[in-house]
Amino acid sequence: QVQLVESGGGSVQPGGSLRLSCAASVSISHVYAMAWYRQAPGAQREFVAEITNDGGTLHADSVKGRFTISRDNAKNMVYLQMNKLKPEDTAVYYCMWDDNDDYWGQGTQVTVSS
Repeated sequence: QVQLVESGGGSVQPGGSLRLSCAASVSISHVYAMAWYRQAPGAQREFVAEITNDGGTLHADSVKGRFTISRDNAKNMVYLQMNKLKPEDTAVYYCMWDDNDDYWGQGTQVTVSS
């Protein structure tokens, strides 16, 4: 059974950085893509970034140039480096396994405020 566990969230001031991690309970080397989504209070869940199994990446326009997704297949890990954080980045961030079946983690809270 696939389990995804996110970590690395927290509170940070605008302009700060955080690195989110997603640990998978099984190998991710064959998974088509791993992705990050986020959901702010009262809003729908939205796409943040995706990385395919051949290393191709896609980032939402709202985070392009500030966030970077990466994966380490040997460690079954996916990361989201977040720099130049803004208050509007405040949300619960979710890791997603994107393949024939989709799986989600429980989320990690990121709060950006002064």
